[in-house]
Amino acid sequence: MRIPILVCALAYAAYSFANGPTWQRDVAASSLPPQSVLVDPSSFAVMGANGSFRPSAFDSGFNPTGTEPPFFQIFDQAFLKVLGKAPSLTEIASNDTFAFAHEAPIYVAALDSVFFASNDGGALGNSDIDHNNKVGRIDLKDLPAHLNGTAVNIPVAELDLPQSIQMTNGGTGPYRGNLLLITSGRGPLPPSIALVNPNPPHNATVLLDNFFGRQFNSLNDIKIHPTSGNMFFTDTVYGWLNHFRPEPLMPNQVYRLNPETGAVRVVATDFDRNNGIAFTGDGKTAYVTDTGAQGGFLGINQTQPATIYAYDVDPTTEMFANRRIFAYTDAGKSSTGIPDGIQVDTAGNVYSGCGDGVHVWNSAGDLIGKIFLGTTSANMAFAGPGRLVIMAETKIFLAEIATSPSLFSS
Repeated sequence: MRIPILVCALAYAAYSFANGPTWQRDVAASSLPPQSVLVDPSSFAVMGANGSFRPSAFDSGFNPTGTEPPFFQIFDQAFLKVLGKAPSLTEIASNDTFAFAHEAPIYVAALDSVFFASNDGGALGNSDIDHNNKVGRIDLKDLPAHLNGTAVNIPVAELDLPQSIQMTNGGTGPYRGNLLLITSGRGPLPPSIALVNPNPPHNATVLLDNFFGRQFNSLNDIKIHPTSGNMFFTDTVYGWLNHFRPEPLMPNQVYRLNPETGAVRVVATDFDRNNGIAFTGDGKTAYVTDTGAQGGFLGINQTQPATIYAYDVDPTTEMFANRRIFAYTDAGKSSTGIPDGIQVDTAGNVYSGCGDGVHVWNSAGDLIGKIFLGTTSANMAFAGPGRLVIMAETKIFLAEIATSPSLFSS
């Protein structure tokens, strides 16, 4: 039986008051923010010979309080600043039969709308080598004025896109008034980077669909560098692993596209399966997720990466250098127990979609909290200050928190 969130909060508050460090006693002595649970890392540091250890990061999330999702899981006092005094976490759209909200979330402030793509080639995606995935839109103005965690289900509109847009998996922007989409391609149709008008008739302009005459494997994610304006994107093999693209022709790599000249070059390589990408607000640090543990038809291998790497961005060449491990995730329940899409806020905190929701690290790589959904999130986007829209396959959640996006965080 699930334990109500209030009971868990009170129980953990009592434990923390008696045994935790000063900040936890201070929190316990006052009150936790709404929909949140305090988890003291020292409470599970030693589980003992008869402990209930998790056999896999892919079949169970780490929820030691047994709290009913969704809720905020606090590991460090820094997460309290992220949440603010009155956060809320609400399911705002759902369709249990269709994974309509997988990736590529982009917030367009002029419309107060979020655009996103359905699952491409995976469970409930209704897409494969013979069928394209879908790009949808929700209008946040359709939400009630006040949210308190009670689920609502606002309308989802499907975009009618040109045939040049095949298997959308990533996106950012707006860029010069357009959605900047990155596609994985389908069958012989090439992966591409394209500008798409967010307004009907949603005309598209393809910016890139090859590397010196060779098709990319299956493009995955894209971000705009906050100072140079160049486009950085990841290419990996998930199209092949999900049976809708041919065998790979090139290594899994990160590329840079100069949108003014069309010049493209590799800036980072040596990944197992690179995936999401993001920059700090000053553009000096890049983050790339490596989701090698998830192998599509090859299966799951927990000895492979479920890792976020950090890089220095060379101020002249924009090559990625000095690779180091930023975080290794404990993943979470589902077949996608990996860090997928990634975003950064103005304080330098890093957010990544994982198997049990959104994990949040500070700039030093310490896990400070989770937006625990109990289900997979592949990506999320800030919808202006204080609103984080979270893709969760068959659901979309809105977290109202106290932080803001860094530049080009979508």
